[in-house]
Amino acid sequence: MEYLKQISPIPITLDFFDRAPLDVAQALLGKVIAFRDKQQWLLARIIEAEAYYRHDKASHSSLGFTQKRKALFMSPGTIYMYYARGGDSLNFSCRGEGNAVLIKSAYPFTCQVAGVDSLKSMQKNNPNRDGTSRPIAKLCAGQTLLCKSLNLKVPDWDAQQLKPHHFELWDDSYSPEQVIQTTRLGIPQDRDAHLPYRFIDMSFADYCTKNPLRVRNFQIGRDYTILSP
Repeated sequence: MEYLKQISPIPITLDFFDRAPLDVAQALLGKVIAFRDKQQWLLARIIEAEAYYRHDKASHSSLGFTQKRKALFMSPGTIYMYYARGGDSLNFSCRGEGNAVLIKSAYPFTCQVAGVDSLKSMQKNNPNRDGTSRPIAKLCAGQTLLCKSLNLKVPDWDAQQLKPHHFELWDDSYSPEQVIQTTRLGIPQDRDAHLPYRFIDMSFADYCTKNPLRVRNFQIGRDYTILSP
């Protein structure tokens, strides 16, 4: 578990999202999702994100505008939430209608505004199927697990904006030393599965949805690259 005694977070403003999805996805690594649930801050550092463009066949917006997908066509930084495999998923719109970034996984931590009790609350929100406490490292290791642990719900936040003192993104000066760039997960081959639009903080690769470094037959330079921002 990452433990920070003191942080001085700077809330991220909407202009952060006013750029291309590939740039936003990489820039989001290390940023902190801060959600105030029942008067208690729950925090998770983003360690994995995927970029989506309107012209990309895997993008929801490639299917056209609907009321359900309207957030994708709204101003940069608009929250887009949808259900995936029975759970909630968190996205943010970016520059260009239909463009967005999916928050794929994160890692919980504590600090002066969110103590150890916040982790217990996240475990209560997202227990194992048998009711036992989910390990802290696994609480946000996937897009639906992340939303469940933080208690982020589609009906509450889809097509909404970040809300000061309730739902924020923080910059606490952390930045990944190395970033893995690879293909996205769960994309059919005929829907642009080959595009290297997924970014992972290499220091947290073991806690992301699927670590490319541990995939059999994956080769650096072919299946993934390592960036030094």
